[in-house]
Amino acid sequence: MGFLEHLKARLAPAKGKVSGLAQQHGDKVQHGLDKAAQVVDEKTKGKYSDTIQSGTGKAKGAMDRLAHKDERAGGGDTFTPPNTPPPTS
Repeated sequence: MGFLEHLKARLAPAKGKVSGLAQQHGDKVQHGLDKAAQVVDEKTKGKYSDTIQSGTGKAKGAMDRLAHKDERAGGGDTFTPPNTPPPTS
């Protein structure tokens, strides 16, 4: 077993716990992200507003992905093609 496979196997139980915590406390975490972004934006006097908003949005997206991880089928490491009709000849 390679290093990465061993690491994935060791971290698998934590993945479920993190997902559960994200589902339970996601709203609190997102509120905290908003609050932190507001404070940082005030401290920098709006100089980095775009960057702060971008980072906050990415963090919220990551929280959403963690919270809804168990709703996906396939484990997330597989490619799912778009739902397009097959070409007609």
